[in-house]
Amino acid sequence: MNATYDVIVVGARIAGATLAWELSRIGLRTLLLDRADFPSDTLSTHNVYANTLSKFREMGVLDELLATGTPLYNRAHVNFEGAVIDGRFPPVDGIDGCLCVKRKYIDDILFRHARSQPDVTAITGFRATGLLRDADGTVTGVTGVSREGQVQSFSAGLVVGADGRRSSVREWAGAERRLSVPTDYASYVAYVDGYDQGGERFVEFYKQGDKLAIAFPTSDSQYVIGFMFPLTDAARIARLRDEPESGLRALAEEGLSATALPARLRSASFAGRVRALLGYDNDWHQGMGRGWALIGDAFSFKDPAVGQGMHDAVFGAGLLAKTLSGYRPEDWRRAWEEMSARYEEGMRDKLMSRFEIGCQMTRNAPMPQELLAAYRLIGKDEQATRVFLGMYNYASEPGDIDREVGRLLAGIQAPGA
Repeated sequence: MNATYDVIVVGARIAGATLAWELSRIGLRTLLLDRADFPSDTLSTHNVYANTLSKFREMGVLDELLATGTPLYNRAHVNFEGAVIDGRFPPVDGIDGCLCVKRKYIDDILFRHARSQPDVTAITGFRATGLLRDADGTVTGVTGVSREGQVQSFSAGLVVGADGRRSSVREWAGAERRLSVPTDYASYVAYVDGYDQGGERFVEFYKQGDKLAIAFPTSDSQYVIGFMFPLTDAARIARLRDEPESGLRALAEEGLSATALPARLRSASFAGRVRALLGYDNDWHQGMGRGWALIGDAFSFKDPAVGQGMHDAVFGAGLLAKTLSGYRPEDWRRAWEEMSARYEEGMRDKLMSRFEIGCQMTRNAPMPQELLAAYRLIGKDEQATRVFLGMYNYASEPGDIDREVGRLLAGIQAPGA
């Protein structure tokens, strides 16, 4: 096996596997590393919208994702404190739907696809333990331990951290944290069988007081349901530690009583263990330095309620590959600052608006009455509803929603003008 590559990618799930595929297309010799073996599960709400499905179609994996039996859906029901928005996501690139594939399927499919590409070498069961550097501090590779306990080192012109929210590569590289907004919420994720929506499958999002919940139709004829409540509710956290299923059922009945969730959950049965995320930061990091770069949650993690993590991982992989493609590998050493500026500017231009929405949603604060009034207006208008939902799959931008609200307000005021 070679010991020298153009790029080493640490982390082979959605971000790392997509990046390896992108790098293969531009002819870069890539080593893809992960401490896990695939298929392998991880904590995630794992929903993707049509814009990301379009990329999966380009990659040649969409049919295999659909073959998992995970249902496409294109309807959303949103209930913010009684302000209801119910409608269809607009299509993107001819794809009219969303797909919430379990990570044990999607990561495995993407990993196998990446491994099959020319110039990609993949090693699982490898635990990276540090970065190699040259005399001027530039990162030149990684060192780690194989499944058999053998210490190994690999060299490359660039090491990419695709190793998640608690990225070790980010820590070893010393990446600056540019923005950080801590959440006010504890988050719990569960899979359920028999969650009955009465026919058509769709995503549900509820906010009632300081409680939130979201339900996605997912693989294996199940739903993945996320629950959020204030981190300060120590009694509820203690109950969920001891009695996770009954605790979440009580949360639905007590905290989300004005929504359809409790009734649907009563007829459902929990499948597998409930997983918790007790506090996290919405953070944005420096994306590239001398010999290293970050993608996916290693670069930026935002509140999972906005459902953008999978998209951001795929987009970041494409952007990083595009950035690298503008330079020959032998020229990277003199171009780190220039490449970093291009990469970080592209990430900021594309992703920052949704990051800011995540930072707003992560705070336990009452929704302003003016905002609820705007949501009620949107929910009564089909065009405005599609623009609102299109913000999630990048068919529209947050500013487009503001313009729709302005249009609706103008229509109300016009008769009395």
